[in-house]
Amino acid sequence: MPATWPNRMDKTRRTLRRALNGPHILAFLPALALGAFWIGGEALLIVVALTLPAFYALVGSFGSIGPDSHRPYDCITGLPLNDTLEATLTAALAKRSNYRRATACFMIAIDDFDVISDRFGRSATDLVLHETAKRLRAALRNGDMAARIGTSSFGVAISPVPVFDTELAVQMATRLQRAIEEPIKLDNTIVYISCSIGFCLGTRSPDATGPALVSATATALSEAMRNAPSAIRAYSEELRKSNRNRHIFADEAAEALENGAICPYFQPQISTDTGQVTGFEALARWKHSERGMISPAEFLPILEASGQLARLGEVMLRQALEALRAWDLAGLNVPTVGVNFSPDELRNPKLVERVTWELDRFELTPDRLSVEVLETVVATSPEDIISRNINGLAEIGCRIDLDDFGTGHASISSIGRFSVQRLKIDRSFVMKVDRDTEQQRMVAAILTMAERLDLETLAEGVETPGEHAMLAQLGCDHVQGFGIARPMPFDQTKDWVKQHSARLATPPRIIRRGP
Repeated sequence: MPATWPNRMDKTRRTLRRALNGPHILAFLPALALGAFWIGGEALLIVVALTLPAFYALVGSFGSIGPDSHRPYDCITGLPLNDTLEATLTAALAKRSNYRRATACFMIAIDDFDVISDRFGRSATDLVLHETAKRLRAALRNGDMAARIGTSSFGVAISPVPVFDTELAVQMATRLQRAIEEPIKLDNTIVYISCSIGFCLGTRSPDATGPALVSATATALSEAMRNAPSAIRAYSEELRKSNRNRHIFADEAAEALENGAICPYFQPQISTDTGQVTGFEALARWKHSERGMISPAEFLPILEASGQLARLGEVMLRQALEALRAWDLAGLNVPTVGVNFSPDELRNPKLVERVTWELDRFELTPDRLSVEVLETVVATSPEDIISRNINGLAEIGCRIDLDDFGTGHASISSIGRFSVQRLKIDRSFVMKVDRDTEQQRMVAAILTMAERLDLETLAEGVETPGEHAMLAQLGCDHVQGFGIARPMPFDQTKDWVKQHSARLATPPRIIRRGP
């Protein structure tokens, strides 16, 4: 009995504190003062006025005004932070257990946020974050809570409801995505963003706590970001096991390089004038025997940290040229293959010699190889080994493509200094170019500059027929993206080229209509 007495006192104190806090108490204080004066006059009124603060202090009300009253808020979005999200979900999960109510957690991440920052600057990204938070709040119910949980990510706690299943969660995720992806006006331009969303139902949380539910949702968001842009993924136990087993070690990645598990997938590039295939870009992919496809975003940092990027470049170059030779032998017209060259490769003093040797080995002329260099590399490289290698590759006849153009602030002089032959327009300029006149003006300006400098152009990230048609109308030379074809393994490329050529050769059907 004595041992339980302090617990009972604490429980009684918490009950009184909940009863005395909140706006409802304002309705009783005037009535209490008036009743005291009516019953006992000024003397009783003074006693009540002095006793009430002491009573509040006794039950601890002054020290706990509310669960979130002292929690920090983000200064840019005005939203609470991750600890508030976890506390809110913990309370919601308790209600789920006690009152059979359902809850869920959502996490939203803005795709390619670093590209937006590089292109528009810090003030613009702050505006994007502020507007995203505003739209997020507007799309939620009054009881739901949104929080900022990362540089470009947000969390949502769903207020407990009688029913909230996977179908409703997908509908909500789609609604949130649609609201966030509306164009954002920035001064005299329009910013287009996309977002990836992960969610976890409270019933599927590994543990009935806010941190556990947040962690599970983060796992779902990671999977969505692996499939970005605009992906939605739900948490499941299978996903958790897969994510736990996805940790990559440097020695495992190095072994994958040597046994052929990391190899090029090829994405076609086509002419906007003729529709013919003008080349393929070789993109590194890792097909794991147990884990399936592993995103470059996961294994490239591992290779970079272990000094394996140069080795990756060797593998990619050799297999890309081997594919080009195989297309020639199959009688397919594939003029070029593009290979990305990392800064580590470009620092190799014998790079030009190695590329020349590989071209000779496969009996290919240098103009069949497009050397793709990030604009950020060109913009920041002084007169050192990198610039000498780029110019050396151009001198032997290789094509130099400036990748992700528009995000790295390369000057016109640097474009000329590095003998660039083609600009690859970044996806951020291509998104919704068929619907937004500002995007059209930006692309038109790039195309005009390229024409004046006698450079070819290729638009990356083309995803819709409308974007394809508008880019062709504006005068872009080549297009590449999911709207044309996704990256594919080499053994699928031959059939794809044949089918694409057959479609071009087939005249459109003309349907006759009656008089």
